[in-house]
Amino acid sequence: MKQRSTLRTVAGIFFLLLLIAGTIWILHFRGTATLRTAEGTIFGTVYHIKYESAEALDDPIRQELEAVDQSLSVFNSQSTISRLNRGETDKTDLRLFRTLQKAMEVSEETDGAFDVTVMPLVNVWGFGYKNGTLPTQKDIDSLRQFVGCRHLTLKADSTLKKDKPGITIDLGAIAKGYGVDCVAKLLLQHDVKNFMVEIGGEVITHGRNPNGEKWKIGISKPIENPAPKEELQTVIYSENEAMATSGNYRNFYVKDGKKYAHTIDPKTGYPVQHSLLSATVFAPDCTTADAFATAFMVMGLEKAKNVLERRKDLKACLIYADENGKLNTYTHGKIQTCQ
Repeated sequence: MKQRSTLRTVAGIFFLLLLIAGTIWILHFRGTATLRTAEGTIFGTVYHIKYESAEALDDPIRQELEAVDQSLSVFNSQSTISRLNRGETDKTDLRLFRTLQKAMEVSEETDGAFDVTVMPLVNVWGFGYKNGTLPTQKDIDSLRQFVGCRHLTLKADSTLKKDKPGITIDLGAIAKGYGVDCVAKLLLQHDVKNFMVEIGGEVITHGRNPNGEKWKIGISKPIENPAPKEELQTVIYSENEAMATSGNYRNFYVKDGKKYAHTIDPKTGYPVQHSLLSATVFAPDCTTADAFATAFMVMGLEKAKNVLERRKDLKACLIYADENGKLNTYTHGKIQTCQ
């Protein structure tokens, strides 16, 4: 009996030592986690990523972003989407398949306001390739036959069928958000608990900032000629959510005294004309936020409100001008501001 008692005592002490050693290792590992920053250019814009980790993940982050670019970028001649647009393949890869799925879902929910086939109209209005020549009604009508997600069929075997050969797809209005989500997933796979990922203004946050507080994210004031230091409409607290902003207030050109916004309504073929200047959407993932932010800029304030009433998973900050040109803000959902 004494021998068994001794063995139990030794086993208990051994287990306790293992527990202590494991605790020390965990505390040491956590203690070596430092705030790191990854920055660079991708998708024709810049990215800024802050993350708290014991290991540097800059290279895997860059590789992930380049993989997204290789799939979704129309400015990469060898990307999957470029090859599909040229008719060299009808096969999508996994990233393209998922992005197109989301794009088509949002298109249906917004009555076609979000449309990844609108590129021919964007180009003819002078924004895609900066030709700067105002199109005629005949020009617009000839192109509208190639615009509309109804012309696309995404099949379970990953093929994409287009019912017209002239249809081209541009995922620029959703690719940044998807890239943000891909980096966030990568960081979580490496057990990173605290991070902020931003690509061209589209953001996702997780955990807390280095001060142990919620992340602070600024929403720009929608003015045409910003001061050297960008003015902010507001600053919000963000934790474990994504946000994306779309706006017309800087991307426009003036011809014959008339201002033409860069956002094209796929239904009319013309630049939108309404009071909404900026749409910031908050969602569980940045792909969704990015798509709806673009859609709202096409739809305008009232139609955007209608969508928000249906989508309880979305929050939004919509900045618009009243009849006197004064800026006003409509918010949907609980958004915590810090100024």
